[in-house]
Amino acid sequence: MVEKFLTYLSHEKNSSPRTILKYGEDLRAFERFFKQLDSQLTWETVDADVIRDWTGQMMDQGQAATSVNRRLSALRSFFRFALSRKLVEKDPAHHLKGPKVSRPLPKFIREKDMDRLLDGGEEMWDDSFNSVRARTIIMTFYATGIRLSELVGLNDHDVDFQQKQLKVLGKRDKERIIPFGAELEKALVDYLALRDQTIELHDGSLFVNDKGRRISTEAVTRVVKDNLAKVTTQQKRSPHVLRHSFATAMLNNDAGLESVKKLLGHESLETTQIYTHTTFEQLKRIYKQAHPRA
Repeated sequence: MVEKFLTYLSHEKNSSPRTILKYGEDLRAFERFFKQLDSQLTWETVDADVIRDWTGQMMDQGQAATSVNRRLSALRSFFRFALSRKLVEKDPAHHLKGPKVSRPLPKFIREKDMDRLLDGGEEMWDDSFNSVRARTIIMTFYATGIRLSELVGLNDHDVDFQQKQLKVLGKRDKERIIPFGAELEKALVDYLALRDQTIELHDGSLFVNDKGRRISTEAVTRVVKDNLAKVTTQQKRSPHVLRHSFATAMLNNDAGLESVKKLLGHESLETTQIYTHTTFEQLKRIYKQAHPRA
C-alpha cells in the first residue's frame, strides 16, 4: 500500500525525490511501530489511538515537535490517498492534532552588557560622526524598543525634546508616542549638533549617512551588529535583539505587561507575553547560580 502511495506522489503529484524519500521513511517507521505493538495490525485496522501512541513515543524519545508534525503530515496524506482509492475504510489520522511547536525565546543582551557598551569610554567610542551616530542609534533602540524600519523612518520633527518623546510610525501606518529619558535626550542633542556641523543635509531625516541622506536599514543593521560584538559573542546581534533587550529590561524592572505592549506597538498582549518567558528563564538561571541547594 505504501508503494502505491509513493508511486502516486511520483507520477501524479510530481513530488520531488526528496519528498518521496522522506514520506517513505516516515510511513515505514509508523508501520514498524504498529507491527511491534501488535503483529496482527494492518494499515486497514490501525486506529487513532495507535497513532497517538506513536506520537507519544516520538515525543518521549526527544524528537522535536516539528519532526513529529512532519511525520503526522505524511500519515494524513497517505490516509487521504488510501481512502480516496478505497484501500482503507476509514481515515484514523483525519482529526488528530500534532504537538504544539514552541516559539523560540527572544534573544536579548543582558543589562550589564548594554551598560558596559553604552557607558564605555575610548575603548568603545570616539568623537567621530560615525561613532557618535552609532552610539545614538543603539541607545535609541535600547531606550525606546522601536523597530528597525521605525528608527530609519524618523525625521527631526518626530523628536519632541520639550516633552521628551518620539513620534513613531509603526506597522500599518499606526502612529504611537514613546517617551524617553535624559540619557537619550543628551545623546540625541550631541548627535544632532555634530551632524549639523559636519554633514550637508538633504532632507529632514534624523539619522543620515555621510552624504546627508536618510540612512539605510542595511547600514543600521551593520552598525548594530558590529558594536554589539564588543560586548557579546552571541550570533544574533540585530536591531530586533535590541528591541527584545528593551522589553526584557522593562519587565525585569517591574514594568507592567500592558505598558510594554503599548510601547512596543503590539496589537495583541499575547505577542508581548513571550517576554515574560524570557524573564522567567533569566530568573531560573539566577536561582540556580545563587541558591546553595539549587
